[in-house]
Amino acid sequence: MNIVTGTTKDLRVMVKSPRRRLIVVRFILAIVSVLASLPWSARAADLPGRLSDAEFWQIVTDFSEAGGRFQLQYMSNEDSLQFVIPALKEKVDRDGVYIGVGTEQNFTYIAALHPKLAFVVDIRRDNMLEHLMYKALFELSTDRADFVSRLFSRRRPANLDANASVQILFGAFQQGASDSALYEHTLNAVLQHLMNNHEFQLSEADTRTVAAILNTFRVAGPYVLKGTGDKNLSYAQLMAATDLEGRSQSYLASEENFRTVQLLERQNLIVPLVGDFAGDKAIASVSRYLKEHNAVVNVFYVSNVERYLFEQGDHGKQFYANVATLPLGPSSTFIRSVTVDISRRLGIPLPDSTASWRSFLVSIDDCLKDVTDGRIQTYRDLFEGGR
Repeated sequence: MNIVTGTTKDLRVMVKSPRRRLIVVRFILAIVSVLASLPWSARAADLPGRLSDAEFWQIVTDFSEAGGRFQLQYMSNEDSLQFVIPALKEKVDRDGVYIGVGTEQNFTYIAALHPKLAFVVDIRRDNMLEHLMYKALFELSTDRADFVSRLFSRRRPANLDANASVQILFGAFQQGASDSALYEHTLNAVLQHLMNNHEFQLSEADTRTVAAILNTFRVAGPYVLKGTGDKNLSYAQLMAATDLEGRSQSYLASEENFRTVQLLERQNLIVPLVGDFAGDKAIASVSRYLKEHNAVVNVFYVSNVERYLFEQGDHGKQFYANVATLPLGPSSTFIRSVTVDISRRLGIPLPDSTASWRSFLVSIDDCLKDVTDGRIQTYRDLFEGGR
């Protein structure tokens, strides 16, 4: 009898014989061995292919914590974020789970990694609302040019090819003036899409925040809007930036990258949460959800948040305790960033570069072991390996 296609009755007959019982046991062990040898990313098969609007909003509301205070920031100021992408692609499998912090830089990492599910956890409620604004713009836009037009409230230039390079794409908008009528039209479309189409329950204060964020993009434009700091790149410059091999890998560098993120947004698979890395709810809730769906965190982009956690007593230790609850695999990786100014102040050795930031890939498992063994006591220790 074929064990795979045999009936339950056939199986009962087989196991009466000790010899045949041994065959059945060996067969089961072989199946278990095959499953155990699957890549960690393959175990994310239980994650949904899409979340319903109700599921998405329930996760946003149930997993989130009360918002905290931090400096307002509309975009990334990390000019080194693409430097680690080639190594990241080699180190980490696609189709896992991504966790990040901050604004649009997450889209660039998501475009590179093709996760099955992504969470963006940030202590600022404004950050969650900005991601909802982005979500609506991704879903409403036909291509990158349409997206940039809506994001910055500037009319799309005529004859702009959808497959234009990122330099040509933003160059076409450089001389365009902001358009208040387009801003009002886009704002209404965004709010209607979020509140009527998706039926997300935004408060009046939330809608005012979304309006203020979109207006900031309108007033500044892609060549003036920057992250915090005097030396940082504009939005247009950051999108046209490259990795160390000269390849532009931002989420707007190509139509393919844009559509990777757009598809995940349309499937409700990029979930913004309000959460403190050292809090007792957001990361714990993500951990519980992923374990229930047999999923593994491939990448956790922490930026420079650990610096602020170490400045707040035991918050650093609590963060690593939270991370230790997440389902992790052998290649699970932190993306960690530090500014040149802070590195000089703390005596952190950095590789030579003209960039204002440095980005690093670190094994999460190794980091947690160093924390447990007492080799990491300060923020500086993260870059010394605790030695």
